[in-house]
Amino acid sequence: MALRCSSLPTKVEVATPHHLHYFHTKSYSHRLASLCWRRTLSQDDIFSAAASSLSAPLQPSSSQDRSCIPLRVKCSASTAAAINLAPGTPVRPTSILVVGATGTLGRQVVRRALDEGYDVRCLVRPRPAPADFLRDWGATVVNADLSKPETIPATLVGIHTVIDCATGRPEEPIKTVDWEGKVALIQCAKAMGIQKYVFFSIHNCDKHPEVPLMEIKYCTEKFLEESGLTYIVIRLCGFMQALIGQYAVPILEEKSVWGTDAPTRIAYMDTQDIARLTFIALRNEKINKRLLTFAGPRAWTTQEVITLCERLAGQDANVTTVPVSVLKFTRQLTRFFQWTNDVADRLAFSEVLTSDTVFSVPMTETYNLLGVDQKDIVTLEKYLQDYFTNILKKLKDLKAQSKQTDFYI
Repeated sequence: MALRCSSLPTKVEVATPHHLHYFHTKSYSHRLASLCWRRTLSQDDIFSAAASSLSAPLQPSSSQDRSCIPLRVKCSASTAAAINLAPGTPVRPTSILVVGATGTLGRQVVRRALDEGYDVRCLVRPRPAPADFLRDWGATVVNADLSKPETIPATLVGIHTVIDCATGRPEEPIKTVDWEGKVALIQCAKAMGIQKYVFFSIHNCDKHPEVPLMEIKYCTEKFLEESGLTYIVIRLCGFMQALIGQYAVPILEEKSVWGTDAPTRIAYMDTQDIARLTFIALRNEKINKRLLTFAGPRAWTTQEVITLCERLAGQDANVTTVPVSVLKFTRQLTRFFQWTNDVADRLAFSEVLTSDTVFSVPMTETYNLLGVDQKDIVTLEKYLQDYFTNILKKLKDLKAQSKQTDFYI
């Protein structure tokens, strides 16, 4: 059974065998899976697409060809035939396009770029609430959507560097933005002569083909590597900012904190540090066409993070522990229904949580390469301490103001 899609300037074939067996190999071109992408690209395809601004979006040839089989991507895409059709008009090296600019990492990349004097353009999906904060900072905002390839080319005009921070929304299929959209973006970047492409990936993505998002990230890395573009791939472990909503706020509001009994350890990093190191790498020509991994100073388990938040907040957390076995069972259950397939794909991280994985790497070599002092990297203790100190001070001030306005008769 095959699903054929057209994605200008590329044609894609998707094959979905009726098995889930995975043949382990280090060569990405041999990763057999239940969703296999094979791509053909010709000079005529690119020229036609560039001339028409990619006017034809992705369209499946037949709805009945879709399958409920878990998404698995075969990295067999080849971009050797891609031709750079840019007319040679010079662009300023300071002109960058940030994709995913409203996200947790994207907004910090925009902020850092503006502070360092870059001319920043932000690709933002049309939304009811405009991203006015980006304009207020001094960035230019353009509306486009990676799931609609025909909207992409105009955003790249006059751009030197693309920084790709984007990922799909929780409510949409993972492959729509993170695979199909990224393929279209990389193809457009090549056709329009983009000078450098920075892609944010996930640490250990090459080791977990059973997790759809991680498999797609790895395949995108390989697709970018073969595109002919000058690129930098940066794998990340985890964001400190994400811990505020997960643990800090629920503890302060005396709400349930959800955790797992998993032994997985994650070296969280402040997104401001990630943005700063990214631009140092961007200016270092020795890092072109290389893969870097950014990790925080220490790897933490979920329970260790909760304990730290309890100590800094001065109160106990109401912890609800969800066994990883329950997550795995839920994932298998949702696999039975096509309309819950995307939920199952996201629950696939439960497979990682049971593998004793450590999302961390030694950073000494990377610090030396970038000329960065490890002492300048924010630790999780310092990050959370600053957060709780500021929040608790504000709560104390609000309580004092409330008492001053109380009237007793």
